[in-house]
Amino acid sequence: MVVNHIRNFSIIAHIDHGKSTLADRFLEVTNTIEKRKMRDQVLDSMDLERERGITIKMQPVRMRYSKGGQEYLLHLIDTPGHIDFSYEVSRALTAVEGAILLVDATQGVQAQTLTTLRTAQELGLVIIPAISKVDSPLANVEDVRAQVAALLDVTPESVLTCSGRTGQGVPELLDAIIERVPPPRESTEKATRGLVFDFQYSDHQGVIVYLRVFDGQIKKGDALEFAATGRKFNALEVGSFSPKPTPLVEGLSEGTIGYIVTGIKEPGLARVGDTVRAQNSKAAPLSGYAEPKAVVWASVYPESQDDFTALRQALGRLRLSDSSLSFEEESSGMLGRGFRCGLLGMLHLEIVTERLRREANLSLVVTTPTITYEVETRDGKRHTVYSPSQFPEYGDIAQVWEPFVSAEIILPAEYMGQLVTLLFEHEAVAESTENFSESRVRVVVVMPLRELMRNFFDKLKSISSGYASISYEMRELRLADVARLDMYVAEEIVPAFSRIIAKHRADEEAIAAVEKLYNILPRQNFATKIQAMALGRIVSSRTLSAMSKDVTQHMYGGDITRKMKLREKQKKGKKRAMERGRVNIPEDVFLKMIKSE
Repeated sequence: MVVNHIRNFSIIAHIDHGKSTLADRFLEVTNTIEKRKMRDQVLDSMDLERERGITIKMQPVRMRYSKGGQEYLLHLIDTPGHIDFSYEVSRALTAVEGAILLVDATQGVQAQTLTTLRTAQELGLVIIPAISKVDSPLANVEDVRAQVAALLDVTPESVLTCSGRTGQGVPELLDAIIERVPPPRESTEKATRGLVFDFQYSDHQGVIVYLRVFDGQIKKGDALEFAATGRKFNALEVGSFSPKPTPLVEGLSEGTIGYIVTGIKEPGLARVGDTVRAQNSKAAPLSGYAEPKAVVWASVYPESQDDFTALRQALGRLRLSDSSLSFEEESSGMLGRGFRCGLLGMLHLEIVTERLRREANLSLVVTTPTITYEVETRDGKRHTVYSPSQFPEYGDIAQVWEPFVSAEIILPAEYMGQLVTLLFEHEAVAESTENFSESRVRVVVVMPLRELMRNFFDKLKSISSGYASISYEMRELRLADVARLDMYVAEEIVPAFSRIIAKHRADEEAIAAVEKLYNILPRQNFATKIQAMALGRIVSSRTLSAMSKDVTQHMYGGDITRKMKLREKQKKGKKRAMERGRVNIPEDVFLKMIKSE
């Protein structure tokens, strides 16, 4: 197809603003999927996505649409809306020329929308503003239209309205894509080049790369190579997504988006941001993407050490479809061998562990999530610390630096009082406050990443009755006043429960942690001491009484000395158990300890 008749675009939207539903209507209006085969969230292929009603993985789709007697080829890349998956969004935006800015008519512009919008504007994408859910009885179309118009500095009339549920305004939105989004630029290069923006792994076909072709044409059987790794391969299959993978005889032409089956089964050879080009070509690689930086670290151990190899393989397979996941092997005296995983946020951690449990059928122990610290010891050496277990002893620490974030919060003005209290509790400082619209305020705050992870999202939603939204970006390292909190069970440290806390909250955190573990740990055959240690001392302690059992219940009458002998024997047995034994902590106790109240 002629390049002028191709349009590549994505949809920018906050989570639950109707993005996937609108994508469903696009597929229906363009007859990409027959009505009888339609279902909700067509492009969300994972069970987890359907259950939670969110998009986790980006998904490209090809559609054909006629306007004015001319047929156009439309490529949509459906992207996630949650802040943890903003890396996925940035990759999708690099492969397209335009984006629909979709805003919910019942909620207005959200903080995450602003973050993604800035990324799209920096990449020079054409933005088409649209308001969704206009059929809702709670819709406030004119107020939201004014917000969007002011945000983009456009006239209110240019902001389109639509409803993914009823299909209202969807054909007009498709027309606007053809009219406003520019076609791909015509290449002046004679070489063949395509930019890899995602990939997946198949046991039968090996690595399948998703790419945007910028120069030339790629067909089945072409001899190709990856520019970064130099690995050569032949294209076993070339096709597009309609929305299922569909082989194309004519291949992928300049400006189109699709996939190539490489047949490569070794991990690490395909990379997001790499360039696919003809073998032995001297063509320069296309500019790719920045490597994703892990924000949260958590250690994952198999409940049974027999499953260690299975966990390694499962993480390797997951890494093939989720390039923002990183992991390396580590070991713990209590938990055995496992992996320290680098993730983009708390939701990302939740999704990864849930996928490991479902797809690999593994029982896991996940440690309390933590972040990276820079620690200078008294001998002048500086260390990067990824987990609390690596944190030096209290007396050996000279200084600690921790990452800070700049967070943008948008919420109704009437909740500002509660927000100020919440910011104080989480060591956040407001840098600026401004009216975002008639009834909403935008607040920019700087706070430690450690405090953002301490249930800040949920508390913000709670104090604002669900109306507040937040997005954040990483800032520099700053000096931190923190210490390590260790938990001891039967006088043995449990590394999975260790975490880094603010020194001024040491007593409060220690008492809460001991109380929580006391309430959920099963009773043992002997009295079990539960202790929390911080700042070089035991801060809180409780003793869980032994499981009671009347060993004389089967005896009736007789000399009292018979019962005394049995009780003495039980007493000695409990003493031996306490001297020799360690407490076996069930997996659900670990899960309850890392979950917030």
